[in-house]
Formats: sequence, C-alpha cells, structure tokens
Amino acid sequence: MATWLVIEDEQDLYDMILTMYELLGMKGIAFSVGADAIDWVDDIDDGLTAEIPELALIDIRLPDEHIDGVNIAARFRQSSALKHTAICMMTAFKFTPEEEKQIMAESQADLLLYKPLPKFRELEKILRDLVAKAQAKRQEEETEADEETSPPA
Repeated sequence: MATWLVIEDEQDLYDMILTMYELLGMKGIAFSVGADAIDWVDDIDDGLTAEIPELALIDIRLPDEHIDGVNIAARFRQSSALKHTAICMMTAFKFTPEEEKQIMAESQADLLLYKPLPKFRELEKILRDLVAKAQAKRQEEETEADEETSPPA
C-alpha cells in the first residue's frame, strides 16, 4: 500500500484529505504542526522509521511561526530518503507571480495549488500525475547513476 502524507492545520481539511487518501487506497500520514513534521523527517534520516511517502501535500502557512510549509518541503529535498517524494504545496492565500516563483524555488516543490482544492476526481488525477512524474524522475536519476558507476564493457 502506497503512503501519502498531508501537513495541514485546518482540522476539517486535514480530515477530508485523510479520508480521500483512504478512499484511494493510500496509507495516510498526517501532521498539523510544522515542528512535528520536521521531527518526523529527522527520524527518517536517522533510520528510526521507514514510511517513505510517495506524495506530500503541504499547507504553506502553519501555526508555527518558525516552520512553515516552505521550510518543510525544503527539508524533504535535503533528505536522501525523501528527496524524490512528490511535493504539492497548498494555500488559501493569493500570491503574486513573483511570490509564487520564490515559494517554488525555496521549497523545491513540484506544484502549488490554491484552496479551495479541486473536486475529488480532479484532485486525484493531479496528485497521481504528480507522483508518476516524481517516480519517473527518480528512475531516470537512478539509471544515470548506474550508468556512471558501471564498468565499461
């Protein structure tokens, strides 16, 4: 069973996303506080847990003033275990195109969605496509790494 993660502080949306994951046959991991999510990433890096999600759906604005979704996404990209996780940032706040570029550059996320999120089937397609692209990119990087380390024939 694939694992998808959500980091969201709005309880209704948190519950709805976890329910959606369940309906899609995904195992859900959820956090509502940025510090808890960072601690979890640290545990992954320390080998204390092996649940590597295919997807992380991360709210940009969280209640912790020092850790927001951008920080968490950037921390995923620094993790050797999580760097290939598909990351979708979400927010209810409207950003200028320049702010969007800055957020995407800092977070290294794959996509930014505005709330309200798309309807169930549309959101499912968006997220599954995102996971497929991330998996293809990972396979491509692994193939390139294998070719670089293989002895010449």
